Amino acid sequence: MKFWLGGYTADMGGNATGIGMLLAGAADDASAGGPLAYTGDVAAADSPSWLAPHPGSPSLSRGDVVYAALEDRQQVQAFRRTGETTFAPLGDPVAAGEAVCHVAVAPDGGSLIASCWGDGRVVRMSLDAAGRPSSPVLAPAAVDPYGPEAPAAEAGDLDLAAAARALREAAGDEYAHLVPDHDRPDAEPAAAEDAASARPSRAHEAVFLPGGLVATTDLGYDVVRFWRAGQSGLRPLQQVTLPKGSGPRHMVWHPSGHLYVVTELSCELFVLAPAAPSRGSGPEVWHVVGGSPLGAGTLPGDSTAELAASRDGEFLYAGVRGSNTIATLRVRGAGESVAPVALVDAGVDWPRHHVVVRDTLLVAGQFSDEVASLTLDLRTGVPGRVRHRTPVPSPTCLLPVL
Repeated sequence: MKFWLGGYTADMGGNATGIGMLLAGAADDASAGGPLAYTGDVAAADSPSWLAPHPGSPSLSRGDVVYAALEDRQQVQAFRRTGETTFAPLGDPVAAGEAVCHVAVAPDGGSLIASCWGDGRVVRMSLDAAGRPSSPVLAPAAVDPYGPEAPAAEAGDLDLAAAARALREAAGDEYAHLVPDHDRPDAEPAAAEDAASARPSRAHEAVFLPGGLVATTDLGYDVVRFWRAGQSGLRPLQQVTLPKGSGPRHMVWHPSGHLYVVTELSCELFVLAPAAPSRGSGPEVWHVVGGSPLGAGTLPGDSTAELAASRDGEFLYAGVRGSNTIATLRVRGAGESVAPVALVDAGVDWPRHHVVVRDTLLVAGQFSDEVASLTLDLRTGVPGRVRHRTPVPSPTCLLPVL
């Protein structure tokens, strides 16, 4: 099986030289359990850290065009397939934003969304019949729900200060210190305001959902935003706030209708679901309905990276950088809850990205300059030993060639 590889080149301190190719077994294998081999570049590019395929159209086959987030150049570049293992740039690169780190292509092939870690930009670009991107439209900027510009609480919202005072009184002197100080004024309000305003917006991923919805994460502001995609750009619908400092990074949409969100900074997984308004008619409103830590073995300073689902959707896999592990969680109930199953060695240093192919988990080790394949126990869902590994320069993304 073939994979296109994104990576960091010298402009981002890496060793890659462009978009690479990885073989897992024979090129035409349907599985990825065979020996791994890195075969070199299929296109020269500067730090193509994320890759996304065109889904196909009447004039294009799926994967004939691949889009790369050129992270340091702050651009999105389309590449057209010119041979079995070669690509050439398709048109000029299109400006996106600082540290553009992710590209998602609409299912109809008519547009793409670029997410920018450096400045928080979410940018929609139109795609023509040939797959060429153009006409970038900047979506409305995020607002920090924990910052000084956050909207005032509406009537009926929980008053944390009043709740804290009541809990402290009920707890008595012996246990009052365990109640959070939501009612204590800041000793230095100016300093607190400066610290809040210093929180940067950091868009990190976009996912197209059924019904024309789009979800995006903002790792810096701890929000998942929902949009309606249209010809003129993205129309904001709602944002869901996660705990401060959690850092929502990547998402997986589940056939049950739930959206799973892994948080880079707190090493947790949250479950979001839509619900009809309780009063009157109107669009569905998304809520947090469940969640779990990734596992008891995560360490201080760890940060999560990619989130992927098993083929049947029963298990979720999150890469944990630092301790260099893979967390396995099982989907429970009707998809509204998850439970940790295991935390195992990733087999690489700094597991930046991973993909599931049947009974194999392939993991890109950014710092160890390699890709490793791990066996997957289809019964328990837990990754096992390293089956194969191969040297790969600074890999950051694995794109299966289907």
